[in-house]
Amino acid sequence: MTLAVKKRSKKAGLSPGTLIHIGHAYEDSSRLRLMRYDEAALVEKENFSPGELIEEKKKPGVLWVHLDGLRDIGRLEEIGRIFGLHPLILEDILNTDQRPKAEDFTDYIFIVLKNIHHPAGQNLHAEQISILLGPNFVLSFQEKAGTLFDPIRERIRTDKGRIRKAGADYLAHHLMDAIVDQYFAVLEDIDDKIELLEEDLVKKTTPDKLQAIHLLKRELILLRKSLWPLREAIGLLQRADSPLIADSDLIYFKDISDHIIAVIDTVDTFRDMLAGMLDIYLSSASMRMNQVMKVLTIIATIFMPLTFLAGIYGMNFAYMPELGWRWGYFAVLGLMLTIALGMLMLFRRKKWI
Repeated sequence: MTLAVKKRSKKAGLSPGTLIHIGHAYEDSSRLRLMRYDEAALVEKENFSPGELIEEKKKPGVLWVHLDGLRDIGRLEEIGRIFGLHPLILEDILNTDQRPKAEDFTDYIFIVLKNIHHPAGQNLHAEQISILLGPNFVLSFQEKAGTLFDPIRERIRTDKGRIRKAGADYLAHHLMDAIVDQYFAVLEDIDDKIELLEEDLVKKTTPDKLQAIHLLKRELILLRKSLWPLREAIGLLQRADSPLIADSDLIYFKDISDHIIAVIDTVDTFRDMLAGMLDIYLSSASMRMNQVMKVLTIIATIFMPLTFLAGIYGMNFAYMPELGWRWGYFAVLGLMLTIALGMLMLFRRKKWI
């Protein structure tokens, strides 16, 4: 049974919409942040009350509410109540084993993505990020605190680009673009690993190289599992004809789609390279085994006639003339040595050794 199935089994027998966190239980406490902005003003708040959120929701401008950590289910329920989110949406936010997807609920669009990154000294890690796009608000939910969206916050604070002048859909695009850009950093890391592994593989094939190849293949599978559904989700956003996404901003979502296609192509290239490296490893291991068998076969072939002679003179017959010769023992040893040297010279002339 896979880990995902084991986690989902906790919900067996419960009614749809029951809020239970499914996924890795991070130790970080929940952190709720808010940014409301327009071209003229910016308001930032942290760990505010539900009443303050209701008041901010009524004010003009784009409202961005971001929740780090999903352990506080009560806080998530409160956000859902204020923004009128369906219980199944809240359930999907807490179920961090969701595949990337996009769903249009008319009043808002629900998007699930995977933030894939390489923690220091660890294997590839996938973290779910859920985004809700409304008429003038964006809600984002992240499994644990991170710095992924800090550049976007800084861009809003310093009023760089057109983000303060654009609507909520432009902000949602920025969040999604930051996640997709993270894939390129992961690919660069994998590319460096493949390059080093390829150089080492040419020099010497050892069992740890095989383990490294399989580990990289698993990481590429994780990437591919996140990318193909995400490509479908972005395509749905482009075709949705939703009033929540301005026609002028559709080109930005197409840009994300182009980036995803580029990442998928790179992942496929890496998979082909790893398949070739695996073939090289298996061929090298087979060649090494053939070399060992070759040496053993040569040794066995040399000893075959020697064993034959030893077998003849090891027979306990009463009348064997050679047994009575004074130099018979040394003659047989000389004959054996001559045969062995002769066979070695023959093998060398044939370039078998």
